[in-house]
Amino acid sequence: MGSSAKKRKDKKKDFQKPKLKVGKARPKPTNFTDTSFRSKGIFGSPTRDEGVTDQISAIVLNQQSLATTAPSTQTQFSHHVSLLSSRTDSQRRESLSYLTTAITTRPTHAPLQQPVSVLLQKLVPLTLDPSNGVRTQMLKLLRALPPSDVGDHINKVLLWLPVGLTHLAADIRSSTLDMLVWALECAGDALVSSAGGWVKTLKSLVVMHGWPMESRMGPWSSSKTAFGRLGEGKAMAKGLATMASFLRAGLAERMEEDVQPTGWGWPLTNTGQHMISRRSNCFAYLDLFKAPGGDDESQIYEDREDRQRVFARKFQKPIERGLEAAKQEGGEIGRAAASVQKAINEGMRDFDGST
Repeated sequence: MGSSAKKRKDKKKDFQKPKLKVGKARPKPTNFTDTSFRSKGIFGSPTRDEGVTDQISAIVLNQQSLATTAPSTQTQFSHHVSLLSSRTDSQRRESLSYLTTAITTRPTHAPLQQPVSVLLQKLVPLTLDPSNGVRTQMLKLLRALPPSDVGDHINKVLLWLPVGLTHLAADIRSSTLDMLVWALECAGDALVSSAGGWVKTLKSLVVMHGWPMESRMGPWSSSKTAFGRLGEGKAMAKGLATMASFLRAGLAERMEEDVQPTGWGWPLTNTGQHMISRRSNCFAYLDLFKAPGGDDESQIYEDREDRQRVFARKFQKPIERGLEAAKQEGGEIGRAAASVQKAINEGMRDFDGST
């Protein structure tokens, strides 16, 4: 057979269909590469004398570590805390569920596996999470935290409240309202007394309802675009109910620690007026040490009178104009607006505008 006939025969093989026989597998191509193997690594501690592996501590198969001892609960808790920043919403939701179960099932007098400050720093940013399931599980975990430990770290919550209350998504605003209610239940006094806790939160609530801070020109009218499609129903009523709770926390009258005891008689009738105040800055209303052009939103208003003064100067008129428009709608919105007005009347009942 000549060379040309052999070349033609070789080329003809590429276009012939192989005949398959029963019980035999299809022939593999000439460029086939076997990839069914698995890489294995054995890690041990060699002895100094013999130089051989004396004891196998772990076997690595496909980048997974199989150890003879299970990780501790503290290690698992820290691992799930780190998974709260995972890219997948299902992983974040499962980690939140695990953390909630671990906190609620711990012994009564046992401390938390992680400090509240560390947990809040990871949890509060999830208020803006696009997944509704993640936000719901996050609120469950927040309610599982000890309320007595939240007050000292309420500033971590305040950083995200204005962002969530003025968010474009209605469901995120709703979740932020739930977080604000939780914060008021745990540490209402610390919330309204923190830096920016009174003015910034009130301003965010007013903006969320679409109420302008000032009415400069023309008749005032309420805007329903802030709540989107749910602005006429439960969402607006929920926002008004949260505002009523916030106003009661900041304006309600409470028994002060430095109030004159009722058992004192003459000549100690006015002794309490001459004692050193328990407040850290009892002359703050004089603005003696305020920087020129300072921002009122970041100020600390520890005293109820200071909060009353700021509320009367900046928020009372815009809120009451918005409440009048909300009362005209009636129904659930009207009842929620009436509760806000009642909180304002009770909180500002003893306020003297001349001081």
